[in-house]
This record gives sequence, structure tokens and C-alpha cells, in this order.
Amino acid sequence: MNLKSILTILLFLTFTTAFSQTESAENSYTSAKFEKYYNDGQFDSIYAIFSPQAQIALPLDKTVAFLTKLKSNYGNITKRAFLEYKSAFAVYKTTFEKGVLSLSISANKDSAITGLYAKPYEPDTLPVMQRNITAMRLPFKGEWTVFWGGDTKELNYHVVVKFQKNAFDIVINNPEGRSFRTSGKTNEDYYAFGQPIIAPCDGEVVWAVDGVKDNVPGELNPMYVPGNAVLLKTKNKEYVFFAHFKQNSIKVKQGDQIKQGQLIGLCGNSGNSSEPHLHFHLQNAENLNQATGVKCYFEKLEVNGLLKTDYSPIKGDKVREVR
Repeated sequence: MNLKSILTILLFLTFTTAFSQTESAENSYTSAKFEKYYNDGQFDSIYAIFSPQAQIALPLDKTVAFLTKLKSNYGNITKRAFLEYKSAFAVYKTTFEKGVLSLSISANKDSAITGLYAKPYEPDTLPVMQRNITAMRLPFKGEWTVFWGGDTKELNYHVVVKFQKNAFDIVINNPEGRSFRTSGKTNEDYYAFGQPIIAPCDGEVVWAVDGVKDNVPGELNPMYVPGNAVLLKTKNKEYVFFAHFKQNSIKVKQGDQIKQGQLIGLCGNSGNSSEPHLHFHLQNAENLNQATGVKCYFEKLEVNGLLKTDYSPIKGDKVREVR
């Protein structure tokens, strides 16, 4: 195995997406233990903090051989910095005496190592986007209310998640501030359910997912968080993400070239959603695990009864398209 070109050892993979980009206590504790034992040459102690599944996947002799070769090629760890989560792995930029690697470690709730791999560190080469370049209109008609939106955690719980840090969750409320007509026990009782969602700009459909059942209000589907969803790509390589469409309502497919104002689908309550609403955000790459959220400004809209141009709504804003 050539450690200078690529070093990858997979122990035990899980496929749960980690949405928080803050290092967990389990990963912090486990990665510190790994670093100490590695620098001290206590490779059997590293093996001892593997989960049972990881120990089966990489027995002690292979673990020792792998770590011995790693140390021979790269030396001790001198600095380690948490970067992000990719799938179930915490990723660290790790400086060794003889080079820099991207070290990825996954840990379970018992702080046992469930997965480990390393590869040469490659700085993020994705484009940095502070805001959209493409002119955007609101992706709906009529007045909607921003339930989550803005730059702080108080205004927008999405800010802790790298790829959706500038996302909006948007509902329709009545004058009394309620999003449903009577009891709110059925999706049809919600004003937003079944409302048209339209393209905010021209773009290409990168992918579209349909067929996920709508939830009973108050229940969630964490197995497929976005539910029925669509991703568009603009000519400026911004990626426009829509989630929680109504089941079987999406009107576009992968590869379609669509125009601003074109119907995409109907607002629903699919995925990890407690009531019918639209989740909408921009990001700088197709891959959610690599992307960074991009702040979205709309070209012209009415906000709380006042005309705004080039404006990014925040929590509590009542917004309406102006044409």
C-alpha cells in the first residue's frame, strides 16, 4: 500500500448523515485518545477502543501493521483540527511530522471507534459564494411567512449545518398567525399543503425525488430527511434545493431545462417535516457533504407590506412576490 499517494482503511461504515457540523463530545474524546495512543506507539490500546464490529473488520495484527506503516511514513501527530462531518465521520486536518493528512474517525455513543480512514489532505477547492449572482424571485405565489430564516441560531436553526446554513422554512399563516384552518390534524387542513412551488430562476434539474409519503402532521420521517425534493443548477453554478414536496406532485425530472416561474411541484409534508411547509436554500456544490450554504437574496418582493429589493428574508417576515 502506497501511503504517499493514498491511505485508506475502512473499518466499519455506517450511512447515517451527520447534519451538525459541530464536533460531538464522543468524537472529541475518541480522537484525542487516538492521537495520544498513536503518538505513544500504543497501537494495541487503539485497537482496544474499536467497537466489536471494527475489531472484526480489522483484527489486532492488521491494526498494528497499518498504524506502524502510517507512523513510519508520516511520524507523530503534531496538530489536529476538526473540519466537518462527512456521513458518520468527523474529519480532521491532521499535521504529522512528515506531512498533512485528512484523518476521519467515527465514534458511537460509547466513544468507541466504529470507522477510521486517512488520505492526503486536499484543501477545499469549491467556489466561495457569499450570495447568489443569479436573480431570484420567490418560489411561490401569494403571501407566505418565514418560519426559519436569518443568520443567527435564534432566527434560523439551520445555521449550524454547513450545507444549509442559509436555508428558509416557509409556511402560510392566517391573520391570527396559525398555519392551519381547524385542528391541524390532517395535511389538507394546512394552508400551504398542495400550493404550487415554482422555479425562482432558470436552471437545469440535477435530480428530482418523488414518491415519498406525506407525514401525518406532528410525525417525522427521519429515514429520508428531505422527503420529495428537487435540486436545480443555475448557469452561475449555484445549486437550488427544495424539500418536502407533496407525494407524486413533482412535475420535473433530471436533465430538464426549466424557466423562472415554471411549476416544479406542490408543497407537501414529506421527509423530516412536522407540518406542510417549503424548505428552500442555495448551496455551492451538488454534493450535500461537500457543499456550503449560500445566502439567497430575492430581486423584488413585498416584506411585511413594504417593497424591498435585493433582500434576504428573516424569521417572522411575511413575504409576497411583486411583479
